[in-house]
Amino acid sequence: MIISITMNPSVDISYPMEEFTLDTVNRVKNVTKTAGGKGLNVARVLHQTKAEVLASGMIGGHLGEFIETELDKEKIQHHFFAINGQSRNCIAILHEKKQTEILEQGPVITEEEAEHFLKYFEQLIEQADLLTFSGSLPAGLSDDYYAKLIHLCNKKNKDVILDCSGKALQEVLSKKDKPLLIKPNKEELAALIGKPVQTSVGELKNILSSSLFDDIEWIVVSMGKDGAFAKHKNTFYQVTIPKIDVINPVGSGDATIAGFAQSLANYQSDETILKHGNTLGMLNAQEKITGRVNMQNYHNLVDQIQITQV
Repeated sequence: MIISITMNPSVDISYPMEEFTLDTVNRVKNVTKTAGGKGLNVARVLHQTKAEVLASGMIGGHLGEFIETELDKEKIQHHFFAINGQSRNCIAILHEKKQTEILEQGPVITEEEAEHFLKYFEQLIEQADLLTFSGSLPAGLSDDYYAKLIHLCNKKNKDVILDCSGKALQEVLSKKDKPLLIKPNKEELAALIGKPVQTSVGELKNILSSSLFDDIEWIVVSMGKDGAFAKHKNTFYQVTIPKIDVINPVGSGDATIAGFAQSLANYQSDETILKHGNTLGMLNAQEKITGRVNMQNYHNLVDQIQITQV
């Protein structure tokens, strides 16, 4: 089983409108509310690909109940840790081919809740073959909280895919316990090394070979329409993807993580891992709704991906 962890899930609210005008009333007819958060997108895609997946993390209040109800409707297994605070709303205003987002901070986790979650999590991971951690940490949790969770996983020989950025990722990289795979984009990689990243093969190989990434078996740098660059142990790969008509790129990284998780849990080859993950990311980008993939188009896309050892 793959367990997908979302520490700060949300109710994602979409307001599509032809025009959005500041400092006046804007009316919207068609409102969409879904269980959101990067890890829930991962779980949703895994469920669509028939993988056995369990969604978990922290939720609270009536918005937390809504998230559970929505997952029940989709028949996605879940088991969350209940907190006293209220889970958050994240609003996307879709207007004039633009997207304006209003993201609530979310609940503040108490020290007691943080300690109790560690004990809950230690029991939860017994049933996992692999875990994914996705997204930001809620307020109240220390920057090294993901590092603490990875330590518990490593103690029980459970592999982890980590998709986060900023101080939380920096803390993980500074600790002895490491995830199996990380997936920074160019901007996140630049933040880690403190300078802009050029996408030449030589520079990417040098960056990923630095001591900063010691003991991380898989590093995949996502580069949007330019595909990806990956390092597995001491082998480097250039991933070239076909040109597609992008409808909604939001959540494509989460779908890619789902693909990596599924292939890694099944001990597939490097080429299969990279092709499967990137194909699911492209399939998500071709759908209007985030966290959706149309598997009927799968083989057409996967056959067009080129994996080159460099």
